[in-house]
Amino acid sequence: MRSVADELKQQQQRELMAMTPAARIEMAIALSNEGLDFFAATHGISLEEARRRIRKQRRAGRTPSRCMEDE
Repeated sequence: MRSVADELKQQQQRELMAMTPAARIEMAIALSNEGLDFFAATHGISLEEARRRIRKQRRAGRTPSRCMEDE
């Protein structure tokens, strides 16, 4: 028996596969920008500060590199 969620997931998959690669890239960039806007608004910070924090979080736990010390 199929659930509504399964049907929705398959429909979204079909729609995504019907898009051109360029359209998929545009959608990914738009979603990224929306996420950044949401993160900045939620934390009450500027977009540049949001970018900086996200970059810093991505580096957490990694082996430090001298080239990244400037940021």
